[in-house]
Amino acid sequence: MSKPTVLIIDDEPDILELLDLTLGRMNVCTESASTLNQALSLLRKNHYALCLTDMRLPDGDGMSVVRHIQQHSPCTPVAMITAYGSLDTAINALKAGAFDFLTKPVDLNRLRELVSAALKLTQSASEPEGQEQDPLLGVSPPMERLRKQIGKLARSQAPLYISGESGSGKELVARRIHALGPRTEQPFVPVNCGAIPSELMESEFFGHRKGSFTGAVADKPGLFQAANRGTLFLDEVADLPMAMQVKLLRAIQEKAVRPLGTQQEEAVDVRLLCATHKDLAIEVAEGRFRQDLFYRINVIELKVPPLRERREDLPLLTRHILGKLAQRNGLPTPQITDSCMEMLCNYRFPGNVRELENTLERAFTLCENQRIETSDLQLSGCPSPGGDDSQDLSQIDHLEDFLDNIERQAITQALEETRWNKTAAAKRLGLTFRSLRYRLKKLGLDD
Repeated sequence: MSKPTVLIIDDEPDILELLDLTLGRMNVCTESASTLNQALSLLRKNHYALCLTDMRLPDGDGMSVVRHIQQHSPCTPVAMITAYGSLDTAINALKAGAFDFLTKPVDLNRLRELVSAALKLTQSASEPEGQEQDPLLGVSPPMERLRKQIGKLARSQAPLYISGESGSGKELVARRIHALGPRTEQPFVPVNCGAIPSELMESEFFGHRKGSFTGAVADKPGLFQAANRGTLFLDEVADLPMAMQVKLLRAIQEKAVRPLGTQQEEAVDVRLLCATHKDLAIEVAEGRFRQDLFYRINVIELKVPPLRERREDLPLLTRHILGKLAQRNGLPTPQITDSCMEMLCNYRFPGNVRELENTLERAFTLCENQRIETSDLQLSGCPSPGGDDSQDLSQIDHLEDFLDNIERQAITQALEETRWNKTAAAKRLGLTFRSLRYRLKKLGLDD
């Protein structure tokens, strides 16, 4: 098996020599270029397992290298070498498609970790795909777009913000990104930030030493240490208290954590994926989330579509969920009537796939003779197919009052689903914030 070759682009002879020696000890061949034109010429003629490029070059910049590789050889990882403190430059490179970045002076341990991860990525791209089934079900255009984005983002080490409504499958997306990336053999550690008591949060995240507080009877590693060399998935990150946001920002910036009870920091290498059903930009604007932390975790945003935007996937999802329920209970998969499927396809599913799973589990339990009817679904506010639930006009005394009542119910439901966040409720209903505020006042709901 031939040795992989890495292209190093830098105009400083000392840096070229240092990287060449370090990679040589890793059994990796290197080629070097000291100008942008020389680098582009080599990239047009040869294929490389990895490209390391300095940001500043005599005749251009490293971003031109990133863009060239993204256009002509997107499977080649490229890492940017930037001056210490040039974080904005590094973030721009990640957004443009860079695999990762290094800062000068180059930390050799960090360099070796980066090269190893990149070579794993290149190797996995050249091997035939495994037999593992894609857990993300759906053939709708939004799901096909999501799959393409996941495939691209899995190749990067950039922090990723996964946005989407509750129950839409954000953790499933995070697990898929981890599985397709170079860290797949390392731990994937999911954390629900809203489920950790605030007084235990620092210990849970960063670990503690024996005797650091009452009840600390032994050393305990934190979640960052547990995810070292792997992926840390922070779900509901908007629920972190402000004091913890400060400590998380420092851990991300320094790539190190300090356990409770010690003054020594421990280096950690994690890929950070964050998610929340809240709108983080709104949380920042309203002072509940730090802007500097938002910029750090939101280098790239990935939006998971709600179920109502991919209704054509409902039959496939329904069959899959019912099949799993049948297998778990040792029973045959029940039939679902056409009218029942039509009802599911017409329902908005504010709770998304999680609500669909709960609905089908209830119907699975209630149905008779292995056949699910519309009555088994118990979907509130969903008219029966064929107009069976059409209104009896004799029951309507005044049309305006009747319509106001429907509007009041819809707005109240949206507010309850968004924990009375008016901005999020307006978005859920397809209204502007000003329009929602007017309707709340009109309906007497603005108290």
